[in-house]
Amino acid sequence: MRDVAVIGVGITKFGELWDVSFREMIIEAGARAIEDAKIDGKQLDAMYVGNMSSGQFIRQEHTGALIADHAGLVPIPSTRVEGACASGGLALRQAVITVASGIHDFVVAAGIEKMTDVLSGVAMGALATAADQEWEVYVGATFPGLYALMARRHMYEFGTTEEQMAMVAVKNHQNACFNPCAQYHMKVTVDAVLNSPPVTLPLKLLDCSPITDGAACVILAPAEKARKFNDTPILITGTGQASDSISLHSRPSLTSLRATTEAAKAAYKMAGVGPDDIDLAEVHDCFTIAELMAIEDLGFCKKGEGGKVTQEGETAIGGRIPINTSGGLKGKGHPVGATGIAQAVEIVQQLRGEAGKRQVDGAEIGLAHNVGGSGGTAVVHVFKRGD
Repeated sequence: MRDVAVIGVGITKFGELWDVSFREMIIEAGARAIEDAKIDGKQLDAMYVGNMSSGQFIRQEHTGALIADHAGLVPIPSTRVEGACASGGLALRQAVITVASGIHDFVVAAGIEKMTDVLSGVAMGALATAADQEWEVYVGATFPGLYALMARRHMYEFGTTEEQMAMVAVKNHQNACFNPCAQYHMKVTVDAVLNSPPVTLPLKLLDCSPITDGAACVILAPAEKARKFNDTPILITGTGQASDSISLHSRPSLTSLRATTEAAKAAYKMAGVGPDDIDLAEVHDCFTIAELMAIEDLGFCKKGEGGKVTQEGETAIGGRIPINTSGGLKGKGHPVGATGIAQAVEIVQQLRGEAGKRQVDGAEIGLAHNVGGSGGTAVVHVFKRGD
């Protein structure tokens, strides 16, 4: 296989973008990536677009061709990739495989979701399609409810507290204040999180990621060609994907996502690194408990110690392993199809040294972790400076 590098990144503002259309968002993110890569759009060979549910959010399917058309990239192959909230990460993985295999040289991996043009109930219904319809949704389970079950079990087994979960939100909102693309530029306190309206206890409103519009894009190339376009190409040295049962009742544990542990194992092996080599990570914090479980499953701390290391500041910028410097899904926002690509954009900017006030000093190796649903799908990528 060929080594693969990121040569360009682009991202829109995340938020409630009522005055911007689906088509306009993806074109904006793509144009920024092309400008960043200093590449001519005519050189692009293929495109993979992560998108979870455009059919329900904007009543539009067949978005691969739609995007290629409006980007002026016809007739290149453009493929929509769907894996619930992991759609963006899976699109990136397909793009990596395509370049590594030698089938194409310059490939776009993009992600987009337009979620706020429908009422919140419709949006929640669309998101619920990522859960098991027969065994979970039919009997009233929601994603806050499913993650609340995980939180309760984590609290029971390891003594994790609601205050420790709240500290995830506090940290990620703090980081988002320094990200111009983030949905929320507001700090929160532990008390504010604990006293926010209950959603499904122990999860409160400020434990949950928001409904968001946004798009993100990266451009990949063979490493040997990357320096012609960018002085600081970032290599993707590892990629891993794994699946688990879509429903919680079929899993051996409620406190660990097997798809995450298996995807991480594959990505670490391919990259030739371990958890201790990672300088920073973007993880899938759709709920605050999800971040605690993720840093455990990725090997950044022992199982059950996620709350403790968060409380001690180890996951803050300047800590041992900074997590979600972008603000994460919690502060940056969670346009589900775009999230995995937005994570890659943040890692690339960090490794280039372009993250401004949220910069992690001396960052050389980063990781992105994207989850679909309650853990039925997970994808992990390892990035390294191409010095």
